[in-house]
Amino acid sequence: MSRTTEAFSRVKIDALLKDAGWNLTDGTSVLFEHTLGDGSRADYALCDRSGRPVAAIEAKRASVNPIAAQNQGRHYARQLGVPFVFLSNGEEVWFLDRETDSHARRIATFYAQDDLERRIAARRNRLDLSSVEIDRRIVDREYQIACIEALSAEVSLGRRKLLVEMATGTGKTRTAAAFVKRLFEAGIVTRVLFLVDRIALAGQAEDAFSDHLRDYPCHVLRPGRGFDRTKRITIATLQTMITEYRGLSSGYFDLVITDECHRSIYGKWSGTLRHFDGIQLGLTATPCAAEAEMLPDAEDGHFVRDTLRFFELAEPTFRYTLREAIDEGHLVPYRIYKALTVKTAAEEGFEVARQDLDWTAMDPAVRAEFEELFEQSDPIIVDPRALERRFTIPERNRAIVREFRDAHEKGFMGRDGKRRWPTRGKTIVFAVTKRHAETLAAMLDEHFADLKPHPSTPYADFVVSDVGGDPAPDASAIIKRFKEEEFPKILVSVNMLDTGFDCPEVVSLVMARFTTSAILYRQMRGRGTRKAPHIGKTDFTIFDFVGVTEFHGDDDDDIGGGGEVLQQKEPGPGEPRMLLTLDVDDQIDPSSRDWLTLDEHGRIVRTAEHEARAAEVGLRFEAWRGGQSLDAEQERWAGLIGSRIRADAMHMDAFGDYDFDEHPFTGLGGYERARRVFGGQSALDRLIAGFNAAVFGKAGESDSERGGDRTAP
Repeated sequence: MSRTTEAFSRVKIDALLKDAGWNLTDGTSVLFEHTLGDGSRADYALCDRSGRPVAAIEAKRASVNPIAAQNQGRHYARQLGVPFVFLSNGEEVWFLDRETDSHARRIATFYAQDDLERRIAARRNRLDLSSVEIDRRIVDREYQIACIEALSAEVSLGRRKLLVEMATGTGKTRTAAAFVKRLFEAGIVTRVLFLVDRIALAGQAEDAFSDHLRDYPCHVLRPGRGFDRTKRITIATLQTMITEYRGLSSGYFDLVITDECHRSIYGKWSGTLRHFDGIQLGLTATPCAAEAEMLPDAEDGHFVRDTLRFFELAEPTFRYTLREAIDEGHLVPYRIYKALTVKTAAEEGFEVARQDLDWTAMDPAVRAEFEELFEQSDPIIVDPRALERRFTIPERNRAIVREFRDAHEKGFMGRDGKRRWPTRGKTIVFAVTKRHAETLAAMLDEHFADLKPHPSTPYADFVVSDVGGDPAPDASAIIKRFKEEEFPKILVSVNMLDTGFDCPEVVSLVMARFTTSAILYRQMRGRGTRKAPHIGKTDFTIFDFVGVTEFHGDDDDDIGGGGEVLQQKEPGPGEPRMLLTLDVDDQIDPSSRDWLTLDEHGRIVRTAEHEARAAEVGLRFEAWRGGQSLDAEQERWAGLIGSRIRADAMHMDAFGDYDFDEHPFTGLGGYERARRVFGGQSALDRLIAGFNAAVFGKAGESDSERGGDRTAP
């Protein structure tokens, strides 16, 4: 290798080490051309804070694949008496632990100094994983024990991607906590990331880990407040991690657990997970099978395929199904009540007549669209997902309320010919929009007024995400009241109780929202499956007023009164005369799940509006970034661009060339350096135009477009 190309590679490697926090000039942290016992020289030796070597780096020129140098790197590590080897050509970084890895793997960054120190310290007390007892004070069910044993066996074989499918209500978090404790005690992991899809679930996870793992402190990561490096477990929402993770090295976490995160975590947001060189454990209640193309909702199919592809599996590492949980008495079965007087979605769509609609609730564009459709036909067939999104039928909502009460007071005939009386008690109603939730809550409260202890007591209330528009009521307080107090008995929800909400006392679920997503349907149904022996709960009832159970092939005759989604209904032979083709995402958007709190230490934090805007543009930027093929230095600059965009989120509507002449780019050489890093002015212009289109929905202004006098090389 020529000295010129070698020196150029090492300049890039030095920059990557600095990015990971290494001090290159103190004379003890990084040793260059370090002479070894056999007379050979390691390109770099990385040392702990006491100057003792902990890792070797083998450097190659940019044209050489670093993996070709792994045997040489192993030799240097043996001579140094260290377990860790890094291989780099300045563009890529590869890593191997010579004591456990047969092959090197590519990682995003060098490990930081304290990452290596933690691993060396843990290694001194490492135990065989199978010799560490599972804490049966945390988990005591046989399937939970079996799950931990299955995961432990995979880890002992060196496998680093694990997927657990467990039915809602069967204790995924407790099982994860017991598994984490076993890994900590064996010295396999030193720091854990637990990802959830909204802040309320982060609080639940924090409570669970604090109760079960008191020797391993945890914290919830809040936007803008940074990581508490004294904690062993970090709990975070996906949205927060997307905007914060670039500041950490690949070695910061050595176990990443993803708990029913937003479906895109295994697709376009997978860079957040791939950044960390740790064991990856996914927890899901969603059945994951290779036949994803058979799911009627395209997004469901993408999710299953992305999940299996990310974990490089054909099926989950461990599976415990709803059928098994009900058969073994860990969850309760359910009965399905199908609407009698309320029209539900047929195969061809939803039939609507002109006289059914509340025309005053429509905006002018929708009203005009309906007028045109009714000129051609009356009634018309519409997409069932459009109900309450684009139009409302007041009498239909009133009929839902009347029929719901009648079923409790008069009972209903099951498919087995027996009359059944649903248990009166805590009920969740799944609504479509905030307005729909308000309407149903008011109607239910009025209809059950005779059962209230006082007129001012709410029998029914509603809770919605605070997403755009007017501020939502205090969702946490409403949910807490529903769970802990006698009233309200009914809580109408929009995207707040679909997933991860634990209230065993729920005895009824009311489906007033249609979804083609089998994944979302299962999550909604799972809100009722938990046992509650203290109230005598033996089953629960699903009230289907939209036809969603039939669409998903749910059958309450199966497995003792509570079925599994076995197959989806085949679509109709022709396209219906739809109101419109809705682009409705039934999944939970992480940008709508997080909420912010003030810093209790009085430190200045950005406004909620700024945080929301920063999160929005940050998500778009990371989605764009995930689709690019960038080398290490370009990744570095892209990260700075993303930080600048988020910092100026309230004022920036496009990123231009001249932004490179501002902080922090000026300290790195400004525009001229950016032009060289990205391959010239034309390439840089294309890059700017691309991420402006992705982030801001517009093309960025290049110098040529602004008539600037910068010239291309």
